[in-house]
This record gives sequence, structure tokens and C-alpha cells, in this order.
Amino acid sequence: MNSTLGKYIILIGLALVLIGAVVYFFGEKLNWLGRLPGDIRIEGKNGSGFYFPVVTCIVVSIVLNLIIVLIRRFFG
Repeated sequence: MNSTLGKYIILIGLALVLIGAVVYFFGEKLNWLGRLPGDIRIEGKNGSGFYFPVVTCIVVSIVLNLIIVLIRRFFG
């Protein structure tokens, strides 16, 4: 194994800790995440349904992409 792989593993671990801390401390303020306009929700008569958070997936993808670009710019 080389040192570059080790750096990436450490960065992924730090990112997971940071995300966990945000969810732990600000979880009640993030309840809008998953209920954005454009998220698809289809409910049946008996309460079961289909839920696909389209806009939430796009927002999360953009944020993760920005984080990856910043990490590569500073550490790459």
C-alpha cells in the first residue's frame, strides 16, 4: 500500500465523522432534507407507497461534488 491510499482513507474517515457530527447536533434542523419540492411521493390506499427524493439526491450530489473538488484542489 502506498501513502496516497492512506491519505484518502483518512480523509474519508474525517468526512464521515464530520457528517455524523452535523447529523447528531443539527438533526432536528435538517428535517427539510428529503421533503424538498420535486421529490416524488405516491401513496396507495392502504398507506403503502413509493417515495423517491429526486431533488434531494441532486442537492446531495452537488454538495458532495463541491467537497470532492475542494479536497482535490487543496490536497491534490
